[in-house]
Amino acid sequence: MEPVLPLPHLKSTALHILVIHLGVAESGALPVESGRAVHAQVLDWFRMADPAISEAIHKSQESPLSLSGLVGKRRKVGVRAGDEFYFRIGLLDGSLIEPLLSGLEKWGDKPFSLAKCPFVFRSINMLPGTDPWVGSSDYALLTQTPATLDNLALKLLSPTSFKSNAGQGIQPFPLPESVFGNLHRRWNVFAPKELQFPKIQWSGLVSDYDLKTQKLRMENSVEIGAVGWVRYRFPDPEQARIATILAHFAFFAGVGRKTAMGMGQVVLDKKT
Repeated sequence: MEPVLPLPHLKSTALHILVIHLGVAESGALPVESGRAVHAQVLDWFRMADPAISEAIHKSQESPLSLSGLVGKRRKVGVRAGDEFYFRIGLLDGSLIEPLLSGLEKWGDKPFSLAKCPFVFRSINMLPGTDPWVGSSDYALLTQTPATLDNLALKLLSPTSFKSNAGQGIQPFPLPESVFGNLHRRWNVFAPKELQFPKIQWSGLVSDYDLKTQKLRMENSVEIGAVGWVRYRFPDPEQARIATILAHFAFFAGVGRKTAMGMGQVVLDKKT
C-alpha cells in the first residue's frame, strides 16, 4: 500500500542520503542495538517541523525512510565522552528533505539521547563529496544508469532478512527473487508512475557469496540477518537492466525487512 503523506504538493522524485555525525556527550553505556532509537529521534525532528508528516511516516505501510544504526568504534566496555558516531538517513521521497532540515534547524544544537546515551551534533553532511555515505539522485536519473551489469554484487552492511511463506516466516539468505522483488516493490511505491516497472518473474541466479548470519537485538526481540556480499547473474538482458537500476536504488532504500530500523543497509559492490 502506498503511503499517503499529508504534503501540500506532489511528492518529489529526488532521492537523498544525509549523514549525521555525533559525539558522545558523557561516558557511559551504549547498547549495540540503536535502530529504534535512531528511528524515534528522526521522527522527532520531522515532528518539530510538521507533526502530521511525522505521524504519516510512522503509520506508512512502506516507510519512505531508510536508516542505519549508529556506526562508530565500539569499546569493550561502554563509551567515553568525545567518541564519534554517525548514522545515515535515506529519503525515498525528496519532498521530505525540507521538513527534515526544518526540524533539524528548530532542534538546533541541543543534545539528545539515543538508547539512553547522550549525544551532541558534530556535523550534518548532505552535499555529495562531503562524506562517502552521502548521496543524491532521482528516479529518472537512476533509470539512465549507463552500464547494465549481468553480474552484480551487493554488499550487505547490516543484518538483512526477508519475509517468506506469505509473511509467516523469515528468510535470511538473500535469494535473487527476495532481494530484487523487494526493491522492485519499493521502487514502484515511490517512483513516478511512468518510471514504474511491470511485474517480473525473477530468474536471476546466485553465482557467488561470502555471507554469515548476525544477530541484531531489538527492544523486545532478536533479529537474525545476513551480512557480507553476494553476487548475482541475470541471463535475461531486460532483467539485468532492471536489476542494475534497482541495485543502485538499494543504496538509498536498503533492502528487506526493517530498513527504517537499521537493517538491510546495502551498497552495490564494484570491487567484489
